[in-house]
Amino acid sequence: MAPHLQAIVQQPDQGDAYWVLGDLYRYKARSEDTNHAYALLEITMQPHSAVPPHCHSHEDESFYVLSGAMEFRLGDRVIAAPAGTFVHLPKGQIHQFGNVGSEPATCLCWVTPGGLEKFWVEIGVPVDSATNQPPEVTPADIEKVLAIAPRYGLEVLPPSN
Repeated sequence: MAPHLQAIVQQPDQGDAYWVLGDLYRYKARSEDTNHAYALLEITMQPHSAVPPHCHSHEDESFYVLSGAMEFRLGDRVIAAPAGTFVHLPKGQIHQFGNVGSEPATCLCWVTPGGLEKFWVEIGVPVDSATNQPPEVTPADIEKVLAIAPRYGLEVLPPSN
């Protein structure tokens, strides 16, 4: 029998938050909250921030753009993603995404099944309520991502410019 789950209620600005390579990842539902069915995050990307090309081997990933001007690359396909855009990426799909605008962009990110959110906790820095500024991204941060990603079934690929 599945464990009894509690309702999840997260008001704006609620949920554990981490700086992940300069972007803000706020947890709205963790896999432990959903019997590992999914995890849901609100991601706020800084202007001109981007996630490198990568591929998931364990989970599907979906995005709903709430604000800003994002762009997704699915293999060779480039998709402009203004607010209201939904993108679903099945596991095994090489993809990358970023904020192509001059203002922050915010999206919801679902990973199904849950579990990948632990990767972002491991590579991220907990948000300190005293400051709203992300820490500087260093080469050591990138090395940490590349070293830890395979443990979560992630393959990070070189940018394809």
